[in-house]
Amino acid sequence: MSGTSCEEPGAGADTALPAALGLGLLSVGGWLLTTARPWHKPGSPLTLGLGWTVSGALLLAGLGLLARCVRTVHGAPEGAEEPADG
Repeated sequence: MSGTSCEEPGAGADTALPAALGLGLLSVGGWLLTTARPWHKPGSPLTLGLGWTVSGALLLAGLGLLARCVRTVHGAPEGAEEPADG
């Protein structure tokens, strides 16, 4: 295991806030999804559909932010994408 991205000073500083925001969106989306279950409290279809839509949007946004942060931290170094002459 190389671990180069963790050993550099400030390597994850620019991804900490988006990662925390992504985790927050995932938790709020999951909470909203569990509170909008129709078998616990029947409601109008419009309310349930709106709750599930908002919950899904929050979950997808959080997952997108986390995926971007993971790609940033664990991605290839800038020089690794260039082909070697030889």
